[in-house]
Amino acid sequence: MKKEERLMMERERVHLMYGSERELAGDAVYVFGIDEAGRGPLCGPVAAACCILGNDCGEILYLNDSKKLSEARREELYGEITSKAAAYGIALIDCRRIDEINILNATMEAMRDAFDKCMDMYRKRQSEKLTGCSSEELKDAFDLIPGLSDSIVLVDGNKTVPGIHFNQKSVVKGDAKCPSISAASILAKVTRDRLLYEYDRLYPEYGFAKNKGYGTKEHIEAIKKYGVLDIHRRSFLKNIL
Repeated sequence: MKKEERLMMERERVHLMYGSERELAGDAVYVFGIDEAGRGPLCGPVAAACCILGNDCGEILYLNDSKKLSEARREELYGEITSKAAAYGIALIDCRRIDEINILNATMEAMRDAFDKCMDMYRKRQSEKLTGCSSEELKDAFDLIPGLSDSIVLVDGNKTVPGIHFNQKSVVKGDAKCPSISAASILAKVTRDRLLYEYDRLYPEYGFAKNKGYGTKEHIEAIKKYGVLDIHRRSFLKNIL
């Protein structure tokens, strides 16, 4: 298949994703996408991201479930999303907190934090447009702040997020269906993967650059040989040690 044909097919695929998201969003003006990365690993934080792509963003090609993308593609998209999105927020909940409240609650906490950060960024960017504006322009700017009645939060998976008091819909496999969720998926995974590379430089014996903290045979053998690190989730190691 020629490069031009592949590009055309990709444009059609992404266009269908945007259409699917618009159907899910209904009359909502503002669409927040939320996803997480790192629920299953034995170490490190769980990451979550929230993203509003916005009408000025245009259609971003290659958005997809972050696990279906190469690392190089994810990094490329991370830069494109963060430069084009109307707003985004990324949050990490560390291993101690995961051990304290369990991984599901920690994931929900990360999603709430990411949503709050996304809202804060959106408000800040709107306020930056107000300097020197007329009263009518000020009103128009304030009208562009997402509210309860004109917004929807699309959450990957089969659960909505407690504590986010906006309209919500859970979307199974949403990271492959909805651009906003896909963008959040990429932001969360790239953020967490970069941290695991830092861990790998500090603790090369554990192979974090390769296993990303998951319970591979080599990782488990390293834990038994070299011990448990402060970054390990002790509640995840009960059947290993």
